[in-house]
Amino acid sequence: MPDPVPKGAPRARRPAGRLRGWGGVGSMAVACALTASLALVALPRTAADEGGRGGGPGPGVGRGVQVSAESAETCRTPEASLRPSGADGPSVTRIKNRGKLVVGVDQSSYKWGFRTPPTVTRLPDGTVKEEPGRLEGFDIDLAKAIAKAILGSEDAVIFRTIPTNQRIAALESGKVDLVVRTMTINCKRIQQVAFSTAYFEVGQQVLAPKSSPVTGYDTSLSGKRVCTAEGSTAYEALEEKSFGAVFKEAGDGTKDDPDLLTVPNQLDCLARLQMGEVDAVVTDNALAAGQAAQDPAVELKGSRFTTEYYGVAVKLGNDDLVRRVNQVLVQYRQGPWQAAYAKWLKADLPGIAGPPAPTYK
Repeated sequence: MPDPVPKGAPRARRPAGRLRGWGGVGSMAVACALTASLALVALPRTAADEGGRGGGPGPGVGRGVQVSAESAETCRTPEASLRPSGADGPSVTRIKNRGKLVVGVDQSSYKWGFRTPPTVTRLPDGTVKEEPGRLEGFDIDLAKAIAKAILGSEDAVIFRTIPTNQRIAALESGKVDLVVRTMTINCKRIQQVAFSTAYFEVGQQVLAPKSSPVTGYDTSLSGKRVCTAEGSTAYEALEEKSFGAVFKEAGDGTKDDPDLLTVPNQLDCLARLQMGEVDAVVTDNALAAGQAAQDPAVELKGSRFTTEYYGVAVKLGNDDLVRRVNQVLVQYRQGPWQAAYAKWLKADLPGIAGPPAPTYK
Protein backbone atom coordinates (compact mmCIF):
# COMPACT_ATOMS: atom_id res chain seq x y z
CA MET A 1 0.00 0.00 0.00
CA PRO A 2 1.37 3.43 -0.88
CA ASP A 3 2.56 5.79 1.83
CA PRO A 4 -0.06 8.17 3.20
CA VAL A 5 -0.34 11.52 1.45
CA PRO A 6 2.26 13.92 2.83
CA LYS A 7 0.85 16.98 4.55
CA GLY A 8 0.09 19.66 1.99
CA ALA A 9 0.61 17.38 -1.02
CA PRO A 10 -1.92 17.90 -3.83
CA ARG A 11 -4.62 15.24 -4.09
CA ALA A 12 -6.67 14.34 -7.11
CA ARG A 13 -10.12 12.96 -7.57
CA ARG A 14 -10.35 10.15 -10.06
CA PRO A 15 -11.78 11.28 -13.41
CA ALA A 16 -15.09 9.63 -14.21
CA GLY A 17 -14.57 7.23 -17.07
CA ARG A 18 -12.00 9.29 -19.00
CA LEU A 19 -10.30 7.35 -21.77
CA ARG A 20 -8.56 9.43 -24.39
CA GLY A 21 -5.76 7.67 -26.22
CA TRP A 22 -3.88 9.36 -29.07
CA GLY A 23 -2.78 6.47 -31.20
CA GLY A 24 -0.43 4.62 -28.88
CA VAL A 25 -2.77 1.66 -28.59
CA GLY A 26 -0.20 -0.77 -29.95
CA SER A 27 2.35 0.52 -27.49
CA MET A 28 -0.20 0.32 -24.71
CA ALA A 29 -0.79 -3.33 -25.49
CA VAL A 30 2.95 -3.93 -25.29
CA ALA A 31 3.09 -2.00 -22.02
CA CYS A 32 0.27 -3.99 -20.48
CA ALA A 33 1.74 -7.27 -21.71
CA LEU A 34 5.14 -6.42 -20.33
CA THR A 35 4.00 -5.27 -16.91
CA ALA A 36 3.88 -8.10 -14.38
CA SER A 37 5.31 -8.88 -10.98
CA LEU A 38 7.19 -11.52 -9.03
CA ALA A 39 7.36 -14.26 -11.67
CA LEU A 40 10.26 -16.67 -11.27
CA VAL A 41 12.20 -17.30 -14.44
CA ALA A 42 15.46 -19.10 -15.10
CA LEU A 43 17.59 -17.60 -17.85
CA PRO A 44 21.16 -17.43 -19.18
CA ARG A 45 23.85 -15.60 -21.25
CA THR A 46 26.32 -12.68 -21.66
CA ALA A 47 29.88 -12.11 -20.58
CA ALA A 48 32.15 -9.81 -18.58
CA ASP A 49 34.20 -9.71 -15.44
CA GLU A 50 35.23 -7.29 -12.57
CA GLY A 51 34.67 -3.37 -10.42
CA GLY A 52 35.54 0.84 -10.24
CA ARG A 53 33.97 5.93 -10.32
CA GLY A 54 35.34 9.30 -9.94
CA GLY A 55 33.72 12.53 -10.88
CA GLY A 56 30.93 12.17 -13.41
CA PRO A 57 30.39 10.33 -16.68
CA GLY A 58 33.40 9.22 -18.63
CA PRO A 59 35.42 6.17 -19.51
CA GLY A 60 35.37 5.09 -15.88
CA VAL A 61 38.38 2.84 -16.28
CA GLY A 62 40.84 4.87 -14.22
CA ARG A 63 41.55 4.63 -10.54
CA GLY A 64 38.60 5.17 -8.23
CA VAL A 65 38.22 8.12 -5.89
CA GLN A 66 38.39 7.48 -2.14
CA VAL A 67 35.98 9.30 0.21
CA SER A 68 35.41 9.09 3.94
CA ALA A 69 32.65 6.94 5.39
CA GLU A 70 29.43 8.92 5.89
CA SER A 71 26.47 8.70 8.23
CA ALA A 72 22.88 9.36 7.17
CA GLU A 73 23.22 12.90 8.55
CA THR A 74 26.39 13.74 6.60
CA CYS A 75 25.63 11.78 3.44
CA ARG A 76 27.03 13.58 0.39
CA THR A 77 28.37 10.75 -1.79
CA PRO A 78 25.97 7.82 -1.34
CA GLU A 79 27.44 6.16 -4.44
CA ALA A 80 30.73 5.50 -2.63
CA SER A 81 31.10 1.74 -2.17
CA LEU A 82 33.48 -0.85 -0.74
CA ARG A 83 36.75 -1.54 -2.51
CA PRO A 84 36.67 -4.47 -4.95
CA SER A 85 37.87 -7.92 -3.94
CA GLY A 86 37.85 -11.37 -5.46
CA ALA A 87 37.89 -13.13 -2.08
CA ASP A 88 35.13 -15.62 -1.24
CA GLY A 89 33.30 -14.58 1.92
CA PRO A 90 30.19 -16.23 3.39
CA SER A 91 27.74 -14.68 0.91
CA VAL A 92 29.75 -15.62 -2.18
CA THR A 93 30.40 -19.10 -0.78
CA ARG A 94 26.67 -19.62 -0.22
CA ILE A 95 25.98 -18.65 -3.85
CA LYS A 96 28.69 -21.01 -5.10
CA ASN A 97 27.34 -23.89 -3.02
CA ARG A 98 23.89 -23.27 -4.46
CA GLY A 99 25.28 -23.09 -7.99
CA LYS A 100 22.97 -20.26 -9.00
CA LEU A 101 22.91 -16.49 -8.55
CA VAL A 102 19.38 -15.19 -7.86
CA VAL A 103 18.87 -11.69 -9.23
CA GLY A 104 15.88 -9.37 -8.92
CA VAL A 105 15.19 -7.65 -12.25
CA ASP A 106 12.51 -5.82 -14.19
CA GLN A 107 10.59 -7.25 -17.11
CA SER A 108 8.77 -4.08 -18.15
CA SER A 109 11.50 -1.45 -18.73
CA TYR A 110 12.26 -1.36 -22.44
CA LYS A 111 15.98 -1.70 -23.20
CA TRP A 112 16.86 -2.22 -19.51
CA GLY A 113 14.98 -5.33 -18.39
CA PHE A 114 12.11 -6.42 -20.63
CA ARG A 115 10.56 -9.62 -21.92
CA THR A 116 10.52 -10.29 -25.64
CA PRO A 117 7.31 -11.63 -27.23
CA PRO A 118 6.97 -15.42 -27.41
CA THR A 119 7.90 -17.04 -30.73
CA VAL A 120 5.83 -19.64 -32.56
CA THR A 121 7.55 -21.96 -35.05
CA ARG A 122 5.83 -24.48 -37.32
CA LEU A 123 8.01 -27.58 -37.60
CA PRO A 124 8.34 -29.69 -40.81
CA ASP A 125 6.02 -32.34 -39.36
CA GLY A 126 3.28 -29.73 -38.99
CA THR A 127 3.47 -29.39 -35.22
CA VAL A 128 3.79 -25.97 -33.64
CA LYS A 129 6.54 -25.15 -31.18
CA GLU A 130 6.09 -22.13 -28.92
CA GLU A 131 9.08 -20.57 -27.18
CA PRO A 132 8.46 -18.21 -24.25
CA GLY A 133 9.81 -14.68 -24.40
CA ARG A 134 13.30 -13.96 -23.07
CA LEU A 135 14.44 -11.35 -20.59
CA GLU A 136 16.79 -8.91 -22.28
CA GLY A 137 18.31 -5.47 -21.79
CA PHE A 138 21.22 -3.55 -20.30
CA ASP A 139 20.56 -4.68 -16.72
CA ILE A 140 20.07 -8.27 -17.82
CA ASP A 141 23.47 -8.29 -19.53
CA LEU A 142 25.11 -6.93 -16.37
CA ALA A 143 23.45 -9.57 -14.19
CA LYS A 144 24.69 -12.32 -16.50
CA ALA A 145 28.21 -10.89 -16.37
CA ILE A 146 28.17 -11.04 -12.56
CA ALA A 147 26.94 -14.65 -12.66
CA LYS A 148 29.71 -15.60 -15.07
CA ALA A 149 32.38 -13.98 -12.90
CA ILE A 150 31.21 -15.72 -9.72
CA LEU A 151 30.02 -19.08 -11.05
CA GLY A 152 31.83 -19.43 -14.36
CA SER A 153 28.73 -19.32 -16.56
CA GLU A 154 26.29 -16.61 -17.53
CA ASP A 155 23.66 -19.36 -17.54
CA ALA A 156 24.09 -19.85 -13.78
CA VAL A 157 21.48 -17.23 -12.93
CA ILE A 158 17.86 -17.25 -11.87
CA PHE A 159 15.96 -14.06 -12.65
CA ARG A 160 13.16 -13.09 -10.34
CA THR A 161 11.06 -10.21 -11.62
CA ILE A 162 10.07 -7.73 -8.93
CA PRO A 163 8.08 -4.47 -8.97
CA THR A 164 9.73 -1.18 -8.08
CA ASN A 165 8.25 -1.04 -4.60
CA GLN A 166 9.48 -4.56 -3.70
CA ARG A 167 13.18 -4.22 -4.53
CA ILE A 168 14.37 -3.64 -0.97
CA ALA A 169 11.94 -6.15 0.53
CA ALA A 170 13.17 -8.86 -1.86
CA LEU A 171 16.73 -8.37 -0.61
CA GLU A 172 15.79 -8.19 3.05
CA SER A 173 13.73 -11.40 2.85
CA GLY A 174 16.49 -13.29 1.02
CA LYS A 175 14.39 -13.92 -2.09
CA VAL A 176 17.20 -12.54 -4.20
CA ASP A 177 20.97 -12.16 -3.83
CA LEU A 178 21.16 -8.99 -5.89
CA VAL A 179 18.85 -6.41 -7.42
CA VAL A 180 19.93 -5.18 -10.86
CA ARG A 181 16.91 -3.08 -11.74
CA THR A 182 17.59 0.58 -12.60
CA MET A 183 17.88 1.24 -8.86
CA THR A 184 19.09 4.69 -7.90
CA ILE A 185 21.62 4.99 -5.09
CA ASN A 186 20.65 7.64 -2.55
CA CYS A 187 21.22 8.56 1.09
CA LYS A 188 17.94 7.04 2.26
CA ARG A 189 18.46 3.70 0.53
CA ILE A 190 22.02 3.14 1.74
CA GLN A 191 20.55 2.84 5.23
CA GLN A 192 18.41 -0.07 3.98
CA VAL A 193 20.60 -1.92 1.46
CA ALA A 194 24.22 -1.90 0.32
CA PHE A 195 25.19 -0.81 -3.19
CA SER A 196 27.94 -1.52 -5.64
CA THR A 197 29.79 1.35 -7.26
CA ALA A 198 27.70 3.27 -9.79
CA TYR A 199 27.28 1.70 -13.21
CA PHE A 200 25.11 4.36 -14.92
CA GLU A 201 24.42 8.08 -14.50
CA VAL A 202 20.82 9.26 -14.86
CA GLY A 203 18.55 12.11 -13.84
CA GLN A 204 14.86 12.69 -13.28
CA GLN A 205 12.93 14.11 -16.23
CA VAL A 206 9.35 14.68 -17.38
CA LEU A 207 7.65 12.57 -20.06
CA ALA A 208 4.44 13.85 -21.68
CA PRO A 209 2.56 13.78 -25.00
CA LYS A 210 4.23 15.83 -27.72
CA SER A 211 1.07 17.97 -27.92
CA SER A 212 1.08 18.67 -24.17
CA PRO A 213 1.61 22.22 -22.82
CA VAL A 214 3.92 20.70 -20.19
CA THR A 215 7.43 22.00 -20.83
CA GLY A 216 9.39 20.18 -18.12
CA TYR A 217 9.87 20.10 -14.37
CA ASP A 218 8.48 23.58 -13.85
CA THR A 219 5.28 25.56 -13.26
CA SER A 220 3.74 24.03 -16.40
CA LEU A 221 3.01 20.99 -14.17
CA SER A 222 0.63 23.03 -11.99
CA GLY A 223 -2.71 21.23 -11.75
CA LYS A 224 -1.49 18.40 -13.99
CA ARG A 225 -1.88 14.77 -12.93
CA VAL A 226 1.59 13.25 -12.72
CA CYS A 227 2.32 9.52 -12.47
CA THR A 228 5.30 8.00 -10.62
CA ALA A 229 6.27 4.56 -9.35
CA GLU A 230 5.80 3.86 -5.66
CA GLY A 231 9.10 3.91 -3.80
CA SER A 232 10.85 5.74 -6.66
CA THR A 233 13.14 8.76 -6.46
CA ALA A 234 10.70 10.52 -8.82
CA TYR A 235 7.98 10.35 -6.17
CA GLU A 236 10.41 11.69 -3.58
CA ALA A 237 11.33 14.56 -5.90
CA LEU A 238 7.68 15.56 -6.25
CA GLU A 239 7.24 15.36 -2.49
CA GLU A 240 10.01 17.93 -2.15
CA LYS A 241 8.83 20.20 -4.96
CA SER A 242 5.75 19.53 -7.05
CA PHE A 243 5.13 22.91 -8.73
CA GLY A 244 1.45 22.35 -7.91
CA ALA A 245 1.31 19.02 -9.74
CA VAL A 246 -1.19 16.42 -8.53
CA PHE A 247 0.85 13.29 -7.85
CA LYS A 248 -1.19 11.52 -5.15
CA GLU A 249 -4.82 10.54 -5.53
CA ALA A 250 -7.57 10.68 -2.96
CA GLY A 251 -7.87 6.89 -3.29
CA ASP A 252 -6.37 4.90 -0.44
CA GLY A 253 -4.46 2.55 -2.73
CA THR A 254 -6.58 -0.53 -2.00
CA LYS A 255 -8.03 -2.82 -4.63
CA ASP A 256 -11.45 -1.19 -4.33
CA ASP A 257 -10.05 2.34 -4.29
CA PRO A 258 -6.84 2.29 -6.36
CA ASP A 259 -4.42 5.18 -6.66
CA LEU A 260 -4.00 5.77 -10.40
CA LEU A 261 -1.08 8.16 -9.96
CA THR A 262 1.27 5.97 -7.90
CA VAL A 263 1.96 2.61 -9.53
CA PRO A 264 3.96 -0.54 -8.61
CA ASN A 265 5.86 -0.64 -11.93
CA GLN A 266 7.03 2.43 -13.81
CA LEU A 267 5.77 1.20 -17.19
CA ASP A 268 2.23 1.35 -15.79
CA CYS A 269 2.65 5.13 -15.99
CA LEU A 270 3.05 4.95 -19.77
CA ALA A 271 -0.19 2.97 -20.07
CA ARG A 272 -1.96 5.53 -17.83
CA LEU A 273 -0.58 8.34 -19.99
CA GLN A 274 -1.81 6.65 -23.16
CA MET A 275 -5.29 6.18 -21.70
CA GLY A 276 -5.53 9.81 -20.62
CA GLU A 277 -5.64 9.00 -16.92
CA VAL A 278 -2.57 11.14 -16.26
CA ASP A 279 -1.05 14.17 -17.98
CA ALA A 280 2.64 13.51 -17.45
CA VAL A 281 5.16 11.08 -15.98
CA VAL A 282 8.26 11.80 -13.90
CA THR A 283 10.96 9.14 -13.99
CA ASP A 284 14.65 8.58 -14.75
CA ASN A 285 15.56 10.01 -18.16
CA ALA A 286 16.99 6.60 -19.08
CA LEU A 287 13.64 4.87 -18.49
CA ALA A 288 11.73 7.75 -20.08
CA ALA A 289 13.85 7.46 -23.23
CA GLY A 290 12.88 3.80 -23.51
CA GLN A 291 9.19 4.67 -23.13
CA ALA A 292 9.46 7.40 -25.77
CA ALA A 293 10.99 4.78 -28.08
CA GLN A 294 7.92 2.59 -27.51
CA ASP A 295 5.41 5.35 -28.25
CA PRO A 296 6.27 8.08 -30.78
CA ALA A 297 3.39 10.23 -29.47
CA VAL A 298 5.30 11.04 -26.26
CA GLU A 299 8.60 12.81 -25.64
CA LEU A 300 10.99 13.95 -22.94
CA LYS A 301 10.19 17.50 -21.80
CA GLY A 302 12.76 20.00 -20.62
CA SER A 303 16.04 18.79 -19.19
CA ARG A 304 16.82 16.39 -16.39
CA PHE A 305 16.72 18.08 -13.00
CA THR A 306 18.77 15.71 -10.84
CA THR A 307 22.02 13.77 -11.12
CA GLU A 308 21.73 10.21 -9.85
CA TYR A 309 23.46 6.87 -10.25
CA TYR A 310 22.25 3.31 -10.69
CA GLY A 311 23.92 0.65 -8.57
CA VAL A 312 23.61 -3.09 -7.96
CA ALA A 313 21.81 -3.52 -4.62
CA VAL A 314 22.84 -6.14 -2.04
CA LYS A 315 21.46 -7.03 1.38
CA LEU A 316 23.07 -5.02 4.16
CA GLY A 317 25.90 -6.97 5.79
CA ASN A 318 26.82 -9.01 2.71
CA ASP A 319 30.03 -7.02 2.27
CA ASP A 320 31.93 -9.78 0.50
CA LEU A 321 29.28 -9.88 -2.22
CA VAL A 322 29.41 -6.09 -2.62
CA ARG A 323 33.19 -6.28 -3.04
CA ARG A 324 32.89 -9.12 -5.55
CA VAL A 325 30.34 -7.20 -7.64
CA ASN A 326 32.66 -4.17 -7.58
CA GLN A 327 35.44 -6.44 -8.81
CA VAL A 328 33.22 -7.51 -11.71
CA LEU A 329 32.49 -3.86 -12.52
CA VAL A 330 36.20 -3.00 -12.81
CA GLN A 331 36.54 -5.10 -15.96
CA TYR A 332 32.97 -4.47 -17.11
CA ARG A 333 33.74 -0.78 -17.48
CA GLN A 334 36.65 -1.57 -19.80
CA GLY A 335 34.66 -2.85 -22.76
CA PRO A 336 31.52 -4.87 -21.99
CA TRP A 337 29.76 -1.75 -20.64
CA GLN A 338 30.34 0.10 -23.91
CA ALA A 339 29.13 -2.90 -25.92
CA ALA A 340 25.93 -3.14 -23.85
CA TYR A 341 25.33 0.61 -24.15
CA ALA A 342 25.76 0.50 -27.93
CA LYS A 343 23.41 -2.49 -28.19
CA TRP A 344 20.60 -1.34 -25.92
CA LEU A 345 20.70 2.38 -25.19
CA LYS A 346 22.72 4.48 -27.60
CA ALA A 347 19.96 4.91 -30.20
CA ASP A 348 17.50 6.37 -27.69
CA LEU A 349 19.94 7.82 -25.15
CA PRO A 350 22.87 9.09 -27.25
CA GLY A 351 25.92 11.09 -26.22
CA ILE A 352 27.13 9.10 -23.21
CA ALA A 353 30.90 8.73 -23.40
CA GLY A 354 31.19 5.92 -20.87
CA PRO A 355 30.23 4.66 -17.43
CA PRO A 356 30.79 6.68 -14.26
CA ALA A 357 34.16 5.97 -12.67
CA PRO A 358 33.99 4.29 -9.26
CA THR A 359 34.03 6.06 -5.90
CA TYR A 360 35.26 4.06 -2.91
CA LYS A 361 34.96 4.65 0.82
